[in-house]
Amino acid sequence: MYARRLFLLNVYMNNQNKIRAAVVGYGNVGRYALQALSAAEDFEIAGVVRRQVSKEALELGNIPVVTEIKELGHVDVALLCTPTRLVEEFAIPLLSAGISTVDSFDIHKDIVGLRSRLQTVAQEHDTVAVVSSGWDPGSDSVVRMLMEAIVPKGLTYTDFGPGMSMGHTVAVKAIRGVRGALSMTIPLGTGIHRRMVYVELEKGYEAEQVIKAIKEDDYFRHDETHVTIVDDVDRLIDMGHGVHMIRKGVSGITHNQIVEFNMTINNPALTGQILVCAARAAMRQSPGAYTLPEIPVIDLLPGEREQWIRKFC
Repeated sequence: MYARRLFLLNVYMNNQNKIRAAVVGYGNVGRYALQALSAAEDFEIAGVVRRQVSKEALELGNIPVVTEIKELGHVDVALLCTPTRLVEEFAIPLLSAGISTVDSFDIHKDIVGLRSRLQTVAQEHDTVAVVSSGWDPGSDSVVRMLMEAIVPKGLTYTDFGPGMSMGHTVAVKAIRGVRGALSMTIPLGTGIHRRMVYVELEKGYEAEQVIKAIKEDDYFRHDETHVTIVDDVDRLIDMGHGVHMIRKGVSGITHNQIVEFNMTINNPALTGQILVCAARAAMRQSPGAYTLPEIPVIDLLPGEREQWIRKFC
């Protein structure tokens, strides 16, 4: 099977075919991932997989919308645009069926465990899983590692926002009694954040009960969290976000080396784009599970390596 994979890889690298990709989940990230796939000339969209096929699927035009990925025929890679806590549930059967996966799993402390579990499945079934391949964790992780390499001694601080956190917002929406939610991340400096959560309640639920459940959730219990009940949460939503990373330390024996990185972004749009890059890179790796920093950056780009070496080196 590994010889067959090498053959398919060589075919892809020679631009003789396209990567056939499916989007699993059609929320905010799924919509933008589909747009990024549409703009990528080396991909073919196999279709969208949803729990239910509803009238909302009409906006997808001729793109197939199904409830089971097997209905799409051959699929090389699946972009898992599901809530973080459902990633493993979706990834394992797909990897077992011979379909590689990429995801934006964002519970930092659980990444090593997820990678280990998917590693076993992926190697057994000759597939690739790229885990936590959003922008943080994901592309920011790559930047932090580069900062650490060039300034080996020192401190790195990551400040997010102000902006909408998709992972935190989805976590709130999963709590009983929540009809709609928005979780804003407010940077306080030196990697410390405040969570501002806005909740639209379901009828019959008490605010105190819902607020208690939010503050006890793993996404929130380590940060200062404020919950406000609102009548219409949709009027508050802005998907903009950002990050500022700074490392100050020592290179060799030279002090006061300062390295900074900034982004101001549309959160789901950037996540969707990075998932597409990770899906491309998945086709170039040996079977197994990887985080984004383990993958050569050049493998995230389409075409031949030489063209990018000539451009950037």
